[in-house]
Amino acid sequence: MIRIRTANDSDLAAVERMLSASDLPLDGVRENFASFVVAEDEHEIAGAAGLEKFGSAALLRSAVVAPEHRGNGIGRLLVEHLLERAEEAGIDELYLLTTTAENYFPRFGFTRTTRAAVPDVVKASAEFRGACPDTAVVMTRRV
Repeated sequence: MIRIRTANDSDLAAVERMLSASDLPLDGVRENFASFVVAEDEHEIAGAAGLEKFGSAALLRSAVVAPEHRGNGIGRLLVEHLLERAEEAGIDELYLLTTTAENYFPRFGFTRTTRAAVPDVVKASAEFRGACPDTAVVMTRRV
């Protein structure tokens, strides 16, 4: 059974391996790991995602599921959990960058936007400053 929980320091290496294996950036992960959640399956980390908060805005980042666990709804569970956390935290607007999942996130209410529309405080994050290429699609969602 899959359990979503707050990440702890002992999860970092497994999450970094998953991100690297999926060609996702590690910039800012270690520094913001307290904002991550993991999907745990029988004591194995099956996926992870982070929610960096910037006042009333937040960045959903580093959503990843291990290849052997894909197709089982783990990504959906992670995103839904972080959407609930964002609402509980009083976040008004969520942003994300993606190079591979532009067609995945609309099911959660995300739509494309421009980099210019993103608040400066979010653009100052490691993800926006260079972890993701300029060609990455920017998406947003009201909470």
